[in-house]
Amino acid sequence: MTDPIADYLTRLRNAIRAGHRVVEIPSSKMKKEITKILFEQGYILNYKFVEGPTPSGTIKIALKYDPVDKVSAIKNLHRVSRPGLRQYTGYKDMPRVLNGLGIAILSTSYGVMTNKEAKDRKIGGEVLCYVY
Repeated sequence: MTDPIADYLTRLRNAIRAGHRVVEIPSSKMKKEITKILFEQGYILNYKFVEGPTPSGTIKIALKYDPVDKVSAIKNLHRVSRPGLRQYTGYKDMPRVLNGLGIAILSTSYGVMTNKEAKDRKIGGEVLCYVY
């Protein structure tokens, strides 16, 4: 697999479209940090890191749906930077996702964080994905 983050986003996207409540994803440090950000921003209900037979383990993510009309909290997941075409940004050119209603997840020298947090700290980095 050449792009594990794209695989992570695709598994989430497929689980949402199928209406699943829980999705299991192979774990890595980057995926754990992205999962923590999605939880802190309110896009997923809960998560759990499970150690298993594989060295890295798995991540169990409980997806968040509206109780009335069963619409997911995540409308779209879009991979921006890919292995063949890296996308970097400085803090002055930070992307605004859906006019400020969504988030961009960045990989910076201070770790993985949202575009709002990176702009406040005045650091740039690689734009991993957009979530809204």
